[in-house]
Amino acid sequence: MKLYHSPKAPNPERVTLFLKAKGKLDAVEIEEISIMQQEHKSEDYRKLSPFAQVPVLVLEDGTCLTESRAICTYLEGIFPEPNLMGADAKEKALIEMWDRRVELMFFMPFAAWFRNSHPAMAALEDPQCEVTAQKSERSARSFVKRLDGHLAENDFIAAGRFSIADITAYVACGFAGVMKWQPHEEFEHIGRWHKRLSDMSFASA
Repeated sequence: MKLYHSPKAPNPERVTLFLKAKGKLDAVEIEEISIMQQEHKSEDYRKLSPFAQVPVLVLEDGTCLTESRAICTYLEGIFPEPNLMGADAKEKALIEMWDRRVELMFFMPFAAWFRNSHPAMAALEDPQCEVTAQKSERSARSFVKRLDGHLAENDFIAAGRFSIADITAYVACGFAGVMKWQPHEEFEHIGRWHKRLSDMSFASA
């Protein structure tokens, strides 16, 4: 298998951290793609990813998987342990519910805030929209406040244990730093959870 990865980009990082948590990072060949140099929009890369998305996982039979969550679902299937997506119907539902909440209510609004306000993104997001940035910032901050309340009573985000939902949120917290926002420093319970994850081998490997 071959993984096309973009350094510091959050969606590729979700996949590499998922592989690290599985202890399977060495199971894939990794090739780096520069988003800032727009290598993901090249004709050759679009043959792998028609929508110019990073990451892409190319399977041995030539099948190309995009969308980081779909790639992780495939990896969960071929590397079932340690389980990160739920061992039974209830766990699977709870983990997917929270993973989608983090992605749709934190990850994506933050990305819209970043793309529409950060000077480095002006070339990729043309034109940038201040109103979109402001609304997206409010949405991301609102969700993070609610997540902190959830983590006041839970050591992990979903199903009482470490899962892909924690990985998605951990990456999102790191991504937030590009806007000089540190949710794990601003919120007590997110901070406690973030330290727990930072101390785990998947984050430090």
